[in-house]
Amino acid sequence: MNERILVADDDSNITDVCRRYLEREGYLVTTAKDGLEALELWRHHAPDLIVLDLMMPHRDGWEVCNEIRQTADVPIVMLTARGEEQDRLMGLTIGADDYMTKPFSPRELVLRVRAILRRMRYVQTASATAAEHTIRYEGLAIDVAKRKVEIGGQSIDLTVTEFDMLYLLASHPGQVFSRTQILSKVWDFSYEGDTTTVTVHIRRLREKIESNPSEPRYIKTVWGIGYKFAGGD
Repeated sequence: MNERILVADDDSNITDVCRRYLEREGYLVTTAKDGLEALELWRHHAPDLIVLDLMMPHRDGWEVCNEIRQTADVPIVMLTARGEEQDRLMGLTIGADDYMTKPFSPRELVLRVRAILRRMRYVQTASATAAEHTIRYEGLAIDVAKRKVEIGGQSIDLTVTEFDMLYLLASHPGQVFSRTQILSKVWDFSYEGDTTTVTVHIRRLREKIESNPSEPRYIKTVWGIGYKFAGGD
């Protein structure tokens, strides 16, 4: 079944171009011209991925992303009109999986959408044939097949990117990954963003799975290099 993409932007030229390029790749595309319409279409169509502009009438992208993240982990790619770091960090902090700065190449958007959806399919397919479907370590359980995480039996809601980062690290316990390596492996293509993206996602992930994020049990910082999952020593 073809994946559904929701593109929300108040600039009709952008939504038209995005629709054309994404439909050319076989995706089913729905467009919204403001934040309220984006939320309505999200509720009714349950898209597999959302491309979301930050600056929209009625409800801006931050508000829309925040509301969606209350109940869903659907991948979200943020579009920002400015390349300011504050905008990027804000979008990532509230749960966006990726961001693109306008003006952007529609071909690059297609690459990013394809990469996010491909890595979701890959993890699901790989886990379906794996002998062990659950990674366990000191109260943490990662059900790879169902893409679910529990701490002490309590379910933890993670975004797609947060889960993929955790899975990457936990499936290689003790191995150190640089921020650049994490960008390459999790974002799954030649990513031109800065490594701040990784830092923000790691912080969000720790806030969800660590009882004390300042002294993490699971995701360890290797100063000057990157991160590793505990164990494997």
